Amino acid sequence: MQTARRISASLAVVVLSASVVSCGGGKDDEKYQPRAAASGAKAQLPAVPNVPQKPIKAGDAYTVWGASYHLRSRTHRKEVAGKKLSITGYIGKTNLPDAPACAVHKGGKADPEGCNAPVPAFWLCDTKDAPENECIKVMGWASNFAGIYDAVKEFEKKEDAEKSDTFWGVKMPNPIPNKGAKVTVKGDYSTTFVRATTGTEADPIMGILTFEELTYHEKPAELAFLPGMDPPKEPPKKK
Repeated sequence: MQTARRISASLAVVVLSASVVSCGGGKDDEKYQPRAAASGAKAQLPAVPNVPQKPIKAGDAYTVWGASYHLRSRTHRKEVAGKKLSITGYIGKTNLPDAPACAVHKGGKADPEGCNAPVPAFWLCDTKDAPENECIKVMGWASNFAGIYDAVKEFEKKEDAEKSDTFWGVKMPNPIPNKGAKVTVKGDYSTTFVRATTGTEADPIMGILTFEELTYHEKPAELAFLPGMDPPKEPPKKK
């Protein structure tokens, strides 16, 4: 019995010694030798791009870039999406020249059956020559081209004449929006426009501004009119 205990104790000592040696306790352990930096051809990385710093706001109003950038931002989206905003810019284009002949007539009567006319719109841009995909579409200032037809005729008579849209009740801009004008537009900013009876229109990248009111900073060089109409004359100046 005692012999067995002595053998077990001896084995335990041997195992413990072996463990100490395996943990690096020997004198012959290799010391850390730092490696030299890699040599040879270096990677050719592109230069850091010079990203232009565009302003988010122009005074109290947003720029087109600022509003659309915030709309696409996870951090700032909640500041603009579904909010009432004022956005300042230039009118880059309108869809008035695209009005089909069947939709150009006096108000008070419906377009003929099969007349597929778009909702009147203009595009608000940071510069006069910006491409359409860098501009915000503004809708809701006129429900149809018949209303614009009547407004063009009315605004010819008097410089400060007023005309409200028959269906949406908003005060239409005087003069009618045209390319080149600098304006501030106030309205509800979102990715969709839902007033149209023909369905919802959406733009998740630039968003859509639903018109409430417009302030002119620079009026258009030419008065707007619809295809088939005579170019309007300048109204008499208010005395």
